[in-house]
Amino acid sequence: MSKAHRVAVAVLAASALLVPGAQPAQAGASRQATTGPAATDRSGYHVLTLRRAAPRDLRIGTAAAGGGHHVDQPYPDPFTYDQPYRRVLAHEFNSVSPENQMKWEFIHPERHTYNFGPADAIVKFARRHGQVVRGHTLLWHSQNPAWLQDGQFTKDELRAILKEHIVTVVGHYRGKIQQWDVANEILNENGEYRQENIFIRELGPGIVADAFRWAHQADPKAQLFLNDYGVEWPGAKVDAYEALAKQLLADRVPLRGFASQAHLSTRYGAPDQLAAVLQRFDALGLHTAITELDVRMDLPESGVPTAEQLQTQATYYKTVLDACLAVAGCNSFTIWGFTDKYSWVPVFFPSEGAATVMWDDFGRKPAYYALRNTLAAAHWGR
Repeated sequence: MSKAHRVAVAVLAASALLVPGAQPAQAGASRQATTGPAATDRSGYHVLTLRRAAPRDLRIGTAAAGGGHHVDQPYPDPFTYDQPYRRVLAHEFNSVSPENQMKWEFIHPERHTYNFGPADAIVKFARRHGQVVRGHTLLWHSQNPAWLQDGQFTKDELRAILKEHIVTVVGHYRGKIQQWDVANEILNENGEYRQENIFIRELGPGIVADAFRWAHQADPKAQLFLNDYGVEWPGAKVDAYEALAKQLLADRVPLRGFASQAHLSTRYGAPDQLAAVLQRFDALGLHTAITELDVRMDLPESGVPTAEQLQTQATYYKTVLDACLAVAGCNSFTIWGFTDKYSWVPVFFPSEGAATVMWDDFGRKPAYYALRNTLAAAHWGR
């Protein structure tokens, strides 16, 4: 390590001590919010954020909470009404993914009706704060509206519906979206196409290539991705995606990237082979990305994770970030929400929680500092 690098790391370590709530004295202790409306603490010292710490060629993102399960929760729309949340979102991240606001059921609630308002607000916010946007998602088996799932359509009608949706949505945001998750979770754990996906089931796997082509026609500059969970370790699913990527590229389909969602649980080991997985797709000339990282935990009866659990969680977050940093073409790293206050995890995994890098009051967990310090070290190293 060079002298300059040692000095930089020392400064970063010192700066961590300036952040309120960084290291609570004990699990369950009250934690002071660190909302980040200003880039300094009370003493006026600069506080390094994730986006400032990151290397210039790596976007650091988060999901913007709203839509989906949030509609059923006892709080108003987070992105729209929670101002401290918006300030953290602006200061900490330079990439934003609408969590639910661009999914079919939300943005296309009726066959001939589009609801662009909530997603438009996110895109406008991102442009104002120097952030890029990841579009999520165009072809998926879940969170589709009833009119689509339960409709009685011919194959030609279904194909026309998908094309019209992709052309309309991608075209609406032409020039404003950096990356699109075009095909989301299209393979099962055995590497076979999901038959729950109405388009794949009714139209066949070839519809995936068509979806990419239509998206590219609507916005030639957007990077178009395959995106899935359960691809953090080698196996049948990864093998199938690699074969699919090779075939799409051979057929001149405008595929530009492969992404690992990285929804993780401490019930299972840290994904220590993820770098090798990403490298396989990097070798094909594709961008790679981490798109939906969170790390859920089995919580004690108190509902508050122990210090040991928090450290384990931090290790998982760092493992995933290290994998992305190790691969030249991994240019986007997104966590799926940054505060437990709005995490999707307790809704879908009732026995697990505390999956994000911040507490409800935006105080930082060890996982936050693991990410920030790793990013800063990579920034100086590069």
